[in-house]
Amino acid sequence: MPVQVSSGDPHAVAAVVQAVYAEMFPDGDPLFVSRGFAWAVQAFRGELPGYQPADTEYHDLEHTLRETLCFARLLLGRHRAGVEPRLTRRCFELGLLAVLFHDTGYLKREGDEEGTGAKYTLVHVHRSAEFARSFLEAQGYGEADVRAVQNMILCTGADAQPARLPFENEQERLVGCALGTADVLAQMAAEDYLEKLPALYAEFAEAAAYAQDPESYVASYRSPEDLLRRTPAFWENWAKPRLEREFLGMYRFLNDPYPDGPNEYLARIEAHMARLREQFGGAAGAAGAGA
Repeated sequence: MPVQVSSGDPHAVAAVVQAVYAEMFPDGDPLFVSRGFAWAVQAFRGELPGYQPADTEYHDLEHTLRETLCFARLLLGRHRAGVEPRLTRRCFELGLLAVLFHDTGYLKREGDEEGTGAKYTLVHVHRSAEFARSFLEAQGYGEADVRAVQNMILCTGADAQPARLPFENEQERLVGCALGTADVLAQMAAEDYLEKLPALYAEFAEAAAYAQDPESYVASYRSPEDLLRRTPAFWENWAKPRLEREFLGMYRFLNDPYPDGPNEYLARIEAHMARLREQFGGAAGAAGAGA
């Protein structure tokens, strides 16, 4: 599963996801993937009634597309591995909607003119879940499906514990873990991750000023350099353990070939961390550097 795709192009990413969907579910709805992507693009471009275009520099449409690509590839790897329980078409489809909508909580409503959507960093996960409810109900989705999407989105929270979320079945929970995994891996493996960390710091700084909570993780960073310096420890002490523990080690389904082949996402992240360690000579404790 090659990783090289134009991650800023919704059509290119949708084509890869469509191929994944068709392989996993040959009798699936041939329009489902393109419809889901169209909804996400409309949301981020401000084409939905009541919402402004996304104005966050780090959490932009490409950020979501990268995570969607990683999510689909992970579930395809799992499908090819033949492990149980097998995922249903319904779970895959709801998971795709969840990953496409998981950062809509950064969107500002019409009339909200203060700052950017970054001010909602500390509450964006729950705002995303509420966006998903409102939007999907308007599309005719039932309560069980809406709840499943919301729980999957909640798996991207900084303190999320998928094992404690009220999923209806194990398949839904596994998809939530796949989404949480993709949320960590895709952004940290991006080729421009280190270059974009100053933009993430700016989002944290705006959120800290808006929330006025000195105990929050967004308030713990003092400068872009501080965020960069602490990112290797964030990876070692927070992200990697969550991938293994809370998200059930599902990153292994990105090993190519499975189960013992190299994992390009992990390799890219480790290369980023090596650059930072060389630059800063080690790292202090950190949390939230990829939230």
